[in-house]
This record gives sequence, C-alpha cells and structure tokens, in this order.
Amino acid sequence: MTLPANDAFTLGLPHDPARIGLRSSSSKIPFVSSTKPHSPSVSLRTSHPSSSTRQMSVERTDHTPRSPPLHSPTPNGNSASIPSRSSVRHRKMPGPSSAQSTISSSSSSNPSRAADLDKTARPPVDWEIPRKTLHSSIGFLTLYLYASNGNPRTVVYVLSLALAFIVPCDILRFRSARFEWLFERCVGFLMRESEKKTTNGVIWYIIGVIFVLSVYPLDIATVSILILSWADTAASTIGRLLGAYTPPLPRSIPLIPFIPFFRLPLAPRKSLAGFIAGSLTGAAIVVGFWGWYSPSRDAQLDLPLPVGLVDAAEKVLPSHFTDILQHGIEWVRDTDLPIGRWFGLGTLGTVCGLISGTAEALDLGSLDDNLTLPIISGGCIWGFFKVLEYFTGSG
Repeated sequence: MTLPANDAFTLGLPHDPARIGLRSSSSKIPFVSSTKPHSPSVSLRTSHPSSSTRQMSVERTDHTPRSPPLHSPTPNGNSASIPSRSSVRHRKMPGPSSAQSTISSSSSSNPSRAADLDKTARPPVDWEIPRKTLHSSIGFLTLYLYASNGNPRTVVYVLSLALAFIVPCDILRFRSARFEWLFERCVGFLMRESEKKTTNGVIWYIIGVIFVLSVYPLDIATVSILILSWADTAASTIGRLLGAYTPPLPRSIPLIPFIPFFRLPLAPRKSLAGFIAGSLTGAAIVVGFWGWYSPSRDAQLDLPLPVGLVDAAEKVLPSHFTDILQHGIEWVRDTDLPIGRWFGLGTLGTVCGLISGTAEALDLGSLDDNLTLPIISGGCIWGFFKVLEYFTGSG
C-alpha cells in the first residue's frame, strides 16, 4: 500500500522527493528541510519564527485531478510560475452587494427596466373580494326593506339578536385556541389580518346600523347605511388601485376655513384617490335616493332664486345684461323647468359628498369606521336638512 506524503512525515518513511517537486535529491524527510517545499496540493501551513519548528502540509485525498507543479521548466532553463488552486479558490466572487449595484446601474440607464423592477418589487394587493361583496350587499338589502315598507323596529330586533350571538363568540375566540381555529376556519375569509387579534368589524357594523335606525329619521338612516355600504367600499377599492399615484391625506384639516383652532383629524394612511372616490359615491347616493328613488324632501330641496339677489344683480350689471337676465328668468318660468329643484339637488350632492368623504377619512383613534361612518354622515346630513328648512321655511 502506498501512503501519501503526509503519512511519510508521520512514519518517517522515505519517498520520492521528485513527487513533490523538490530540487534536492536527499533521502531525508523533505518536510523538515530548510528549503520550503512546493506541493501541488492545497496546503494549510502554520509558520513560526523558529527554524526548528516543523511545517506540516495536508494533502488532499480526493479524486480530483492533481494540479501541475508550481514551477515547471521552460526551454531556456528557467522556471515559470503557475497559479495554484488555492489562489483560484480565494479569488473574490461577486456578492449580493455587487449584484445590487449592477441592477441599480442597469436600471438607471434603462428607465423602462427600472419601472418593471419596481412593479415586480411591490407586494400584491389584497382586494378582499369576499369581504367587500358582503359589505356592499347590505346596501341592496337596505333598499329592498325601505321600498317594501319594512318596519325598522323589526330590523333592529333581528340585528340585536345577531349581536347577542356574535359578541360571545368573539370573546370566546380570544380565550380558546381551539374555538379560534374553528371560528377563523368558518368566517376567517371575511376578516382582515388586523381583526384576528382585535374585535371583529362586523360587531361595529351592526352597532352603527342599530344606532342610525333607532335615532335618525328612516330616510336619513337608510342613506347613512348606503354610504357605509357603498361609499366605504368604493373608497377602499379605489384607494388600493390608485392610491400609490396620489398624495396621502394631511393629518388634519380645519373644521371652519381660516380658523385653525378646530381641526378634523384625518388618517395619513389613506390617499386622495380614496377620498375622491368616497365623496363622489356619497354624492351619487344622496342625489339618486332623494332625486329619483324616494323624492320625499322636494319641499326642502326646491331652492328658488332669491329675489334680493336678482335685484342686486340688476343694480350692478349694465343695462343690456339686465335685459338678458330678465328674459332668462321669464323663459324659465314659462317652460316650468325645475331649476330650483336641480339647484337644491346639486347643493345637496356637493355638501353630502364632502360629508361622506370626510367621515370615511377621519382618524378617531381606535374607533372603527364601520361605527363612525354611518353615525357621523347621518348626523351631518340631518343637520344640513335642518338648515335648509330654516332658509326655505318648509317643515
């Protein structure tokens, strides 16, 4: 059996010095000689200042091909240096930082590639389709109950029974891990990740609906539930779709313009796109409900042009503009166009749209928007109708 060179060092056996590329033909152990041996193998040497200290070399025993000697003779008698395997192995390879710098340099030189990389880096949007489908379906059920002259007391009674069942289940899921697993397996697809550690949003939804049906007039309560069902869904969906392209909302806005003492706190996590979507949806709900679906407040929405405003315009405008204004007023009266009703519906839609969007964007701490949105929007709309009753004289 032929032993490697390293075993010769241990046992003191002679071996061929040419095998390790030594110039000396001495039969002594080459590893103890003063001349540093050159081995084709990968060496791990521990050197010390003392010359009497041995230098140990560990030869690879795998079956990889051996590298050529470190010094090979050339035709002119000199030796040419050949790089060893260790120098190749210790060559610095490109790491993650160099790869990132390469990607950044290539993306800076190619804007379209940078846009593609940015799109792929964004996390996928959770559209919450089952949750929003249930959220929006409540609005259609509300319209059906209102059109069929449903008794709001009966609705409040049914919702109270549902609340009496849901609240204990919600408390129990925090106390029992097994019941929590069963609860989330049944209705977890309707819950957000944040709701799995806090109170379920359905509880706040039912409490808000019970409040508006018990306190507000039936038509205003119905509109506030529609705003909760549809305007909230539209604001959330459009905010997720286009929110990255619009600026976020400010932290607060003044309740009364130019008076900074009373400010409304807004949620900076919500975007301008979601605010606009919530406002437009709220305006469409209000105009569609009181304009066509249930025109029960036409007396308050019929806003005639004030006589004093016409007289003031006639005094300020030139004579030929005054004649045009008089002819326009007479033409409107002859055609019986409901200009006053259109003006009232436009005013109502603008005001209630801003109410809807602002109520949806409010940041009231730990209060859930399923509770605050119908209460705040319904109360503000009811107050606006009281202002219209004062100016129009209709009760």
